[in-house]
Amino acid sequence: MSFTQTTAIEVKQIKGKGRGVFARRLIHDSEVIERVPVLVLPVGETRTASGPTRMSGYCFEWGRGTVAVALGYGSLYNHSYQPNARYDDESGQTKVFRAIRDIAPGEEIVVSYNGEPGDKTPVWFKVMQSEPSPKEPERPEAHTGSGDKADA
Repeated sequence: MSFTQTTAIEVKQIKGKGRGVFARRLIHDSEVIERVPVLVLPVGETRTASGPTRMSGYCFEWGRGTVAVALGYGSLYNHSYQPNARYDDESGQTKVFRAIRDIAPGEEIVVSYNGEPGDKTPVWFKVMQSEPSPKEPERPEAHTGSGDKADA
């Protein structure tokens, strides 16, 4: 399988929140946003004697005793309990991000870190609110989480 970087998305700073992934053009419901390879690591490589490392905030659970860092922009999507995208594991060491509704240009692309878009189980970090960009309507509930989860 080959991977190609897309021009449909970009990473931008979000005041008071950190980085996030944003649509550069209209992304249609069910459209694949990004398909990325992952690096699988022993969970021990994301911890020190004093606790989790900064890298642990960018990892997905992968299997018994392992975590994965998604390449591309995969580890930079922020969390929301009202996501506009989802992620799934594909064959091999690949993660695919897909829109679950139309996403407007300039809108932040957010996923549920619980895996399923409707899962409202509390996450392990403080949920951060960000200021909406001028290009999108104010929807604070859709702008939660932080790419810097280890710092929360």
